[in-house]
Amino acid sequence: MRFLVRILGYLLVAGGFVVLLTDGARSIANSALRFTPLGETLLALFGERFRQLQPAVERNLHPLLWDPVLLHLMLVPTALAGLLLGFLLLWLGAEPKPLIGIVTRR
Repeated sequence: MRFLVRILGYLLVAGGFVVLLTDGARSIANSALRFTPLGETLLALFGERFRQLQPAVERNLHPLLWDPVLLHLMLVPTALAGLLLGFLLLWLGAEPKPLIGIVTRR
């Protein structure tokens, strides 16, 4: 299980880095700072399923969860979200540190 978490973490870090480079190139070409929001990326990836997320959250969970929480989360830059989530998964999937100083012989 730890292996799958690390692989997903590496994929998210790589994807975040690719989006960061793409946003950088777009910013240089436009002579203005531009970041791709997470909502725009999810809409491009999932299409119509992403559009069905709002009614599902409002109906099944809570209407206030969509408007102040998830709408602001969708404005976060995709590169930042990918890098943070990827590094978090890499940290969670890391091997446990060996305990030093414990006597194992009896």
